[in-house]
Amino acid sequence: MTRLLVAGETLIDFVPEGHGALDAVETFHRRAGGAPANVAVGLSRLEEPPLFWTRLGDDAFGDYLARTLAEEGVREDLIERDPDADTTLVFVSLDPDADRAFSFHRNGTADTRMRPGTVGDDELADTGWVHAGGVVLADEPSRTATFDLLSRANDADAVVSFDPNARPELFEGTEFVDTCRRALELSDVAKATAEDLVAAGIAEPDADDEDADELARAVCDLGPHTALLTRGPDGSLARATPDAPWNPTGEPLVVEHEGYPIDPVDTTGAGDAFTAGAIAALSAGESLSEALAFANAVAARSTTAKGAMTALPTRSEVEEFREANGST
Repeated sequence: MTRLLVAGETLIDFVPEGHGALDAVETFHRRAGGAPANVAVGLSRLEEPPLFWTRLGDDAFGDYLARTLAEEGVREDLIERDPDADTTLVFVSLDPDADRAFSFHRNGTADTRMRPGTVGDDELADTGWVHAGGVVLADEPSRTATFDLLSRANDADAVVSFDPNARPELFEGTEFVDTCRRALELSDVAKATAEDLVAAGIAEPDADDEDADELARAVCDLGPHTALLTRGPDGSLARATPDAPWNPTGEPLVVEHEGYPIDPVDTTGAGDAFTAGAIAALSAGESLSEALAFANAVAARSTTAKGAMTALPTRSEVEEFREANGST
């Protein structure tokens, strides 16, 4: 089994009782979240518990998150508590199609204060896959700490994956474009949406899901040997260069999966669910085609309940979902 490591923020999502603009919401429900945390828990529920490097505030919210991660079976070796910082809070709003918008409260919070060298070389030597997301790159010293981790993971011959998870409002000027491109240069696998790539300056402003193959090619031109493009209800597309270990063809390989029919309740965290599914499948030696089908099923199943982390499915739930939907 390939040992997995996920790095990045863990935070509190306040999920609205119903749909509507943030200024119209009166009731929220507390949920554990943060894209890397969702990926870590998603992997654990898929029976691939990873190491997880994160930093929590020394407050009641941090207590809740630490307890939640432990209950989910996420390994605690690299879960830090910051005695001088609070935990990040995010308020979520949902439109009638269950798509979401976010309001971040993370000025100087614990996840912005991750330190280089926390993950030792010995730990990386035993790790086959390292995953990180874009939000943690918005602030120092977490940005430097994350780049240090990805660079040393490359040196250790681990597969490095990256999800831009575009939140350009957290960055100043061109910082998001610059940091995203640097992260992609250090990555073997990139998971993104058309919206992410527009925000990162990799795609034209009018690019959309119909341009997935062209966008995947542009991502691979920046360094990754594999690009995974998610397209919401229309499924996903993957492009792998001949350097990818799951491409036996010797030529660029493009694979598509149309997704699964679903009536979403909440799409928060669906991309993270997809990422967890893709990492679980690819790190286990599955084909790129099977990895897309599995990841799409994990993502689709996750939209059937509210909350990014609470809705993540188990492996048996994913298998049942695929059987009920034609096993494709």
